[in-house]
Amino acid sequence: MKHNRRGVGQPSRTDNRAARPRRRTDPVAEPAQARAGMTIGKLAKRAEVSADTIRFYEDEGLLLPATKTEAGYRLYDEDAVRRLDFIRHAQQCGMTLAEIRQLLELKADDSSCCSDVRSLAIRKKLQLEQKIRTMKAMSHALSDLIEICTAEDRPLDDCPILAALESSMAHQPRDPH
Repeated sequence: MKHNRRGVGQPSRTDNRAARPRRRTDPVAEPAQARAGMTIGKLAKRAEVSADTIRFYEDEGLLLPATKTEAGYRLYDEDAVRRLDFIRHAQQCGMTLAEIRQLLELKADDSSCCSDVRSLAIRKKLQLEQKIRTMKAMSHALSDLIEICTAEDRPLDDCPILAALESSMAHQPRDPH
């Protein structure tokens, strides 16, 4: 392979296609050098995210390229795929990007231990349980409002849901700010 303006290790347009090695589809069978040189597009495909998502995570400090070519192209390794999987799984557990950043910092800190991560997970679980209670209360309140509205053909001025919302808003203390 030639070094060219498209990046180190990238075949030039003048390379003979017959001389190129056949592309392997098994990522485990790929040589280590090829895995360390994934472009953002290849990483996005492997991790099943968009290139914009990768750029966003870089801006947020959650992901860094392994290297850059002389032309400035970002190159990623297998660690980037694992990190993107980690981020996705943490998000599925309800973690915010700030919490994911904390987890990654704990993971990189030799003085951290499992109890640090467990504490963060417990805090998140308690937050989620509070949100669930709040959402259940909101759902119950909406059910109550739906029950009082039995006539769908009433004009808006006579809508019991709107009247109930207006009266409950009148009883709430106003925020002075």
